[in-house]
Amino acid sequence: MLGLDFFKTKQKKAPSNGPQNVANVLSKGTLSLKDILAPSYIEVDFNHIKIDDKYYRTLFVVGYPRYVSANWLYSLITFDHPLYISMYIYPSESKAVLEELKRKIAEMEATIENDIKSGKVVDPTVQVALDDALSLQAELAKGAERFFQFGLYVTIPADTLEELNHIAKQVDAVLSSLLIISRQATLEMEEGFKSTLPMFYDKLGVWRNMDSTSLAMTFPFSTAALTKNEGILYGVNQHDRSLIIFDRFTLENANSVILGKSGGGKSFLVKLEALRLLMMDVDVVIVDPENEYKKLTESVEGEFVEFSSAAQYKINPFELPHDNIEPDELQNKILNLHSLMRVVMGDLTPSQDALLDRALVATYQGKGITQDQATFQNEPPLLEDLYKVLIGMETPEAHELADRLEKFVTGSASGIFNQQSNFDIKNRFTVFGIRDLEENLRPIAMYVVLDYIWNRVRRDKKKRILVVDEAWYLIKNKDSGAFLYNFAKRARKYLLGLTTITQDVEDFLATNEGKAIITNSSLQVILKQSPAAVDQVAKTFYLTGGEKHFLLAAGVGEGLFFAGQSHVGFHVIASDEEKGIIE
Repeated sequence: MLGLDFFKTKQKKAPSNGPQNVANVLSKGTLSLKDILAPSYIEVDFNHIKIDDKYYRTLFVVGYPRYVSANWLYSLITFDHPLYISMYIYPSESKAVLEELKRKIAEMEATIENDIKSGKVVDPTVQVALDDALSLQAELAKGAERFFQFGLYVTIPADTLEELNHIAKQVDAVLSSLLIISRQATLEMEEGFKSTLPMFYDKLGVWRNMDSTSLAMTFPFSTAALTKNEGILYGVNQHDRSLIIFDRFTLENANSVILGKSGGGKSFLVKLEALRLLMMDVDVVIVDPENEYKKLTESVEGEFVEFSSAAQYKINPFELPHDNIEPDELQNKILNLHSLMRVVMGDLTPSQDALLDRALVATYQGKGITQDQATFQNEPPLLEDLYKVLIGMETPEAHELADRLEKFVTGSASGIFNQQSNFDIKNRFTVFGIRDLEENLRPIAMYVVLDYIWNRVRRDKKKRILVVDEAWYLIKNKDSGAFLYNFAKRARKYLLGLTTITQDVEDFLATNEGKAIITNSSLQVILKQSPAAVDQVAKTFYLTGGEKHFLLAAGVGEGLFFAGQSHVGFHVIASDEEKGIIE
């Protein structure tokens, strides 16, 4: 780059013949160090410059918005393509500025006065400019403001001319969205490129007057603070050491997703959040595949519902609500049972699916339950009633479906899903533990529990958090994954926030349902990641290289905290009393 001034348009540098020859030439004084450092090829065109194999185009700013807020250039600074951005600031003498302002004010006042005398409508842009000038004049006179000349240039690099044109249009669109007017440095591309090198070499000289307050807003150094006036403490901001205090119910939805490898601090964070939410009068319901929350439940006098064949608590998946009944309640229940039966039975052919639909309708009719909501008071059917209906159809396909259900009706899993419900959520902290079920029964139990919770949530609207730990159990099955996604979409209407936790990040992100749950969660926490999963996490969340390495090197309880459009690095903190309760 240092040899740029020594090359003319479309002039090539003579090739060297290796380090030894270069040393010999240098010793003879015919080749300078600048010649070695300079690019081998430079071509200056009408609206771009080509240096070796790279293309560059420079834009300069000629118009700025009237009002700006802190970090208003954020979308330009974080543009998803490398940009060379230069800001040139030249202080001006206040005396000279005041004299110029005085002249401009006199001109605008004269223009307005002439319009009034002529019976014309006063130009509103002139009136606004006059008001701004008078306000600025007063601030300058008091010494509360200073004046500067400000230049803003942007150089866009690209590998091809087509890419350069495409990226230039995108950058121009971003600038336009900020009410910034930019122009290409036509016929001055070489000067524009030099002006964006880190050498304070302003060759364009396109400046605009700017006061110190507006200039301070231009600096891209503000942090994404997440300290609010309400909510609970999540941790400490790693960037500025401020506290992250946030209320998830103030976001578009109260859903959150927590991703991290085993041992990264996911469970501790969730337990800490649950403990603090209880103090904010928010109910907490947890689906716990490993019985990790049992001791915490005892500490806060919650209710732990153990889900196994020998447990006293039972949930009937065929149960219907008795109040707050929706018009299509029975149809929705049958559709949910369709998905549950596919989780129980495995894949079904279209004919088997149609047969199952007829069997489910007949099962409810056998108990006198129809579309008439008054019949919902009847005792709901059990899984064995569906089994008997399938047996009674006397077709090979119906018998095959019955065979798939036999394990849950008369076999080893008969005591789990084939009894009437004898439990209702009344405690503010309720945990469903399913650790004692065998591995292949856990997705079924989680589905049944979630469906049961959904029916209870709709009956009584209040702020609740539902935690689904090890959500990959559900996501790995398409039907249960779709059910969890629908749960996440509809939770907001019932003041419910869904917290989805998983350590199997790759499997979770590999499914459309998993990605949809993440994008439908306004609060996202990414803790320590493994090298195998970090690339996919970085791609999903558009992380920078620095953020990716931060996740790889993060300690326990450290990670990235996303809330709406802001995200920061954070570290979970807890008092000794909280640690004692949790651990």
